[in-house]
Amino acid sequence: MSDILSLDPNEISQRDRHGYLLAAVAPRPIAFASTVDEQGRVNLSPFSFFNVFGSNPPIVIFSPARRGRDNTSKHTLDNLKQVPETVVNIVNYPMVEQMSLASTEYAEGVNEFVKAGFQQVPSEVVKPPRVGEAPVAFECTIDQIIETGTEGGAGNLVIARVVRMHIQKKYLDEAGKLDTRKLDLVGRMGGIWYTRASGSALFEIPKPSRDLGMGVDKLPESVRLSPWLTGNELGRLGNLQHPPTEEKIREAKLHPGVQAVLSLKNPASEAGREMLHLLASSLLKAGETEMAQAILWLDA
Repeated sequence: MSDILSLDPNEISQRDRHGYLLAAVAPRPIAFASTVDEQGRVNLSPFSFFNVFGSNPPIVIFSPARRGRDNTSKHTLDNLKQVPETVVNIVNYPMVEQMSLASTEYAEGVNEFVKAGFQQVPSEVVKPPRVGEAPVAFECTIDQIIETGTEGGAGNLVIARVVRMHIQKKYLDEAGKLDTRKLDLVGRMGGIWYTRASGSALFEIPKPSRDLGMGVDKLPESVRLSPWLTGNELGRLGNLQHPPTEEKIREAKLHPGVQAVLSLKNPASEAGREMLHLLASSLLKAGETEMAQAILWLDA
């Protein structure tokens, strides 16, 4: 029996299709979009079909999809067709519950700023106001709206050009750049789930070398097929440009953990190899990539 569930998206319901897509394509950033209609009535609603798509010009795109249950359009989309301007407010953890409340489908003309208790701040370039609590807010004009379909669940790609940025200074680092750790952003998952980008959920990965890493395919077979190393760890090793030098290998032989393996009656046994690979794994987690590489080369 296969361990894979393979589905034709056209043979399952829109509801199930929606559920699989949103649970799998996650976490998703949230565009907390404020708009106004022709009468100047304000609407505020979150959308997780959202991302940035260029910096020159600065473009963000979000999609107020048609409702799956009755194929109606959302007030945000209706407003954008009347007044092609929006403010995309970025959502962080201190405001996520209020943001969720604003997603309630209130009647047309109801101001979600008021319902959710947000500070309504006048924009400088566009008509819709911005959320005063948002760590970052982008005033945008609308370049284009692309409809991906006409049935319930179809997307409407709102291509928005950023014309003004507002950044709360408390979220900047000493160099004046946005500090990911301070931002405490949230992302949308499937169902009622969210994720919080802070604390131990944050981790760093060195960028691939500009001089080209040697690749996983160049690792010794004993390393490449190791049952004790993860794919992430192999990727870290493959990002190194060269095999370890003789000097580094000599240094590795003097490592206390390696000395413990060499003291075994049969260092080349399965138990000895496991000790060596797990030692390298712990060094990779600690950021000591070159030492881990040299130790693994002892098993090559």
